[in-house]
Amino acid sequence: MCIYVIVWHMAEKAFQDAERKQLSMLARVEKRTLIWLAQRLPAWVNSDHLTMLGFVAMFAAGLLYWAASRDPRALLAVIVALAINWFGDSLDGTLARVRNRLRPRYGFYVDHITDAIGTFFLMGGLALSSYMDPFIALGLLVVYLLLSIEVYLTTYTVGSFHLSFWSFGPTELRLLLCIGNLALYFHGPMGRLFGREYRIFDIGGTIGIAGMGLMLIWSALRHTRRLYNAERLP
Repeated sequence: MCIYVIVWHMAEKAFQDAERKQLSMLARVEKRTLIWLAQRLPAWVNSDHLTMLGFVAMFAAGLLYWAASRDPRALLAVIVALAINWFGDSLDGTLARVRNRLRPRYGFYVDHITDAIGTFFLMGGLALSSYMDPFIALGLLVVYLLLSIEVYLTTYTVGSFHLSFWSFGPTELRLLLCIGNLALYFHGPMGRLFGREYRIFDIGGTIGIAGMGLMLIWSALRHTRRLYNAERLP
């Protein structure tokens, strides 16, 4: 028991928060907006409330995609759920920093485990929505989780936490989903590509798989080379 306590305190002392890098297209505007919102939230609202709100909203988005297979109006409700998810998921960390109520390890863990589970529900809803092929939805989920693993490994080994890739982050992806929902609702599920008709979300999902796959390969190669050079054997 005594040894466990000593090791625990050594781990606490050794822990160092990773450098956050947010280079997405909307990062500057989003940061100012989040700080403005955090400064005006009532005192009884804390980061845990916001994290839970974002998680529930993502779960609701998945259910609404499933419901959209029977009632297309649910696509519009998904947009509301994604907006609420952005509010909760993006604001929880900002609120902690504004109020100087930081819990780096707890916040990092809870934020990203709820993101992973929430994304599972979202992709599950898309797979059941009839607007996307279930295998494409599964492919999106797998490549998202692989890219997340790469980010977390980089955070641990390099000490740098990337919130975006190639100017795209979670906020931009939410906006793309919202635009896609509007296109589905007002113009129908089909689109033309190379003279043939495909479901719009199948086209977008395939592009998403390819894009995230390239991001994964590029990041893995870059960080492997960096770590190899940092720890060259004589």
